[in-house]
Amino acid sequence: MLRFLALSLLFTLCACSRSNKLIIGTDATYPPFEYVDENGQISGVDIEVGREIGKALGREVEFKNINFDGLITALRTGSIDLVLSSMTATPERRKSIDFSEPYVRTGLSILAAKDSTLQNAADLKTAGRKIVVRLGTTGETWARQNLSEAKIIALDADVSCVMEVVNGNVDAWIYDQLSIMNYQAKHAEKTRALLTPLREEVWAVGLKQGNEELKAKVNEVLARMRSDGSFTKLAERFMAKEKQMMTAQGLPFVFELK
Repeated sequence: MLRFLALSLLFTLCACSRSNKLIIGTDATYPPFEYVDENGQISGVDIEVGREIGKALGREVEFKNINFDGLITALRTGSIDLVLSSMTATPERRKSIDFSEPYVRTGLSILAAKDSTLQNAADLKTAGRKIVVRLGTTGETWARQNLSEAKIIALDADVSCVMEVVNGNVDAWIYDQLSIMNYQAKHAEKTRALLTPLREEVWAVGLKQGNEELKAKVNEVLARMRSDGSFTKLAERFMAKEKQMMTAQGLPFVFELK
C-alpha cells in the first residue's frame, strides 16, 4: 500500500511539473532563429520569443530540439505546447495545426553564381538556365511550376545546393531569403544574393487546433513585441548582417510585416 501511495504521489508530481511548464518544440539547426550555441544551449530569435511567451503566461519554458518533420506530430500528440521553428504558415499545415499571427515576412529568393548573367527573377525563365533546388522545399515546388524552360537539379542538402552555385555548375539556387543571405556571406567571392522575393511567405507560431486561449495570449505577446521595439532589439542582437544586406537592396526587413 505504501508503495502504491508513493507511486501515486510521484505520478501526481510529474503531472504537476509538466502542467506548469510551457514545452516549445524547435529544430535548432537554423541560425540565427534557432541553433545550439557554443555552450550547448539552444539559442536564437525564436528562443527569445518563446521565453517572452512563457513570461506572459507565468510558466517555466522548456525547449525540445526535434527534427523539423516531427514537430507537427509532437504538437498534435501533446508532447509540446507550441512550435517556434521558423515555420511557414502554409494552407497544407493549417489542415492539421493552427497558427498565430505572423511574426516574420520572408520569401523565396535567389543565390546566383558570380559569373552568371542572371540579374533578376525574370532572367530565371531564359531558356537554358540551370537551377538547383533542395528536394521537398517550397523552392522546388515554385521552380517546377514556373520554370518550364530551365534544367532543374534537385539535391537533398543545403551544402550540396550551395556548392553547385559556388562551382559554377548552375546559374542559381532558389531557397528562403534568410538562408540565401547567410550562405552568400560565406561564399561572397563566388556568389550573389538576389533577395527580391519570388514569392512572399510568413512564419508563425504553431499551436494545437482549438486552443484559442493560448493562441490569443501568443498573439498578444507578438503584438507587444512589435510595438515596444523587442523585435528591433532581437534584430540588432542576432541579425545585424542580414538587416544590412536587405537595407542595401532596398527591401523591407523580415520583421516589417506591412
